Amino acid sequence: MDLTSFNDGAQYIAGRPTRGSGGEPFDVVNPADGSTVQQVELASTADVDTAVAAARAALPEWSGATPGARSEALNRLAGILADRAGQFARVETAQTGKPIKLSTEFDVPGTIDNTAFFAGAARNLEGKAAGEYSGDHTSYVRREAIGVIGSIAPWNYPLQMAAWKILPAIAAGNTIVLKPAEITPLTSLLFARACTDAGIPDGVVNVVTGAGRTAGEHLIGHPDVAMVSFTGSTAVGKRVAEIATATVKRTHLELGGKAPFVVFDDADLDAAVHGAVAASLINGGQDCTAATRAYVQRPLYDAFVAGVAELYAAIRLGDPLNPQTDMGPLVSFAHRDRVAGFVERARSYATVVTGGPADGKGHDGHDLSRGAYYRPTLITGAAQDSEAVQGEIFGPVLVVLPFDSDEEGLRLANDTPYGLAASAWTRDIHRSLRATREIAAGCVWVNDHIPIISEMPHGGYKASGYGKDMSQYSLDEYTQVKHVMFDTTAVARKDWHRTVFGDR
Repeated sequence: MDLTSFNDGAQYIAGRPTRGSGGEPFDVVNPADGSTVQQVELASTADVDTAVAAARAALPEWSGATPGARSEALNRLAGILADRAGQFARVETAQTGKPIKLSTEFDVPGTIDNTAFFAGAARNLEGKAAGEYSGDHTSYVRREAIGVIGSIAPWNYPLQMAAWKILPAIAAGNTIVLKPAEITPLTSLLFARACTDAGIPDGVVNVVTGAGRTAGEHLIGHPDVAMVSFTGSTAVGKRVAEIATATVKRTHLELGGKAPFVVFDDADLDAAVHGAVAASLINGGQDCTAATRAYVQRPLYDAFVAGVAELYAAIRLGDPLNPQTDMGPLVSFAHRDRVAGFVERARSYATVVTGGPADGKGHDGHDLSRGAYYRPTLITGAAQDSEAVQGEIFGPVLVVLPFDSDEEGLRLANDTPYGLAASAWTRDIHRSLRATREIAAGCVWVNDHIPIISEMPHGGYKASGYGKDMSQYSLDEYTQVKHVMFDTTAVARKDWHRTVFGDR
């Protein structure tokens, strides 16, 4: 893996890499073995100021470019990403610990597809048709860039989340300063460099690698940042909204999730079991849409629990660079310990059917004790109001609860502060229609759980935030809608003036 790309620094400002001025070096750690992938210097508030200034300087040219010109640049970017797919996958796996087969088959191709989608979307900024809605005026709608966007991306999907932030913003003519999570900044930096290589002007895409309390909060509150887009926990999202409110910024928040997985008694049991295992363990369960609460109608409950436990026991933990590895480590040792804390506390009020701390050797002989590994964990017997059911564990942990009536199952599915994603498993079209109508979530799958596509929006209800990533709908987040109105009468003394002064 070539890491020379980062030797010039972990900031990317005005089309070139630079070193952060925030103080002591920071280690990006490979959670599979604790080794240092790259040492970086974190950004200071002064670095954020420089990046915002670069984005502001680039705004007139980029927002004034034709949609076709922006589209051509994004098409070139998609080609560059495809050419460098192997490098992106290896670096993503090194900094996150996710299996190389996930990076290669999901993260990287999904990002390339997203780039190609927004290359097309850049030429399709729609508005209401021009017309004489008042009778005496012609009205039309302009969609205009907002300005400099300040975005903060999480550590679970560093490449994809960087793309989800950058692509709609620049497709709409904005410029952007992205702050990736400091523990996983490397593919965001590679993405920014690829933007430059694609001919996107210097300053349009900038990356500052820094801590949330310094670089992140300074970016959110910066007076020259017109909009903030944040993906992360609900707790931090509240802080982001609080800071952004002080300067009346538009905000887009994609926050936590606790996705229900509702299995009705007519469901295909084998499909539901396999779907639950994949949906709960994708990215080590470090996914805000991952299945975390399985509600299974009582006739299928015992068989579902047994089936999931059997498949969990067969999951191959090991070296994430091994193509046969199913699950790598969690993103950090601190996060592994956080997940373990949830499970250990659950032992006092529920049954841990399988899973827990990982030690010994992986399927390939990899020493699991050297990394931040945690085995797939299945919990039963927890109360609906327990921490394991209500809290966002963000790891490879699935809690299974039974239900009796359809009404009860849907009520339990909605009994959480979150509303990002959910799924319903049934062969009955009427049950599926009811579930998709009544479950309060931004995405409801039927007989599947997790697949996403560039053409469809991603975003939540309730404490999962507001606003949309991906799809044409995301361009609503990143554009100002302006009404333009022309008088068509050429009459100096209009009848409506008499409602203000004089007589008819």
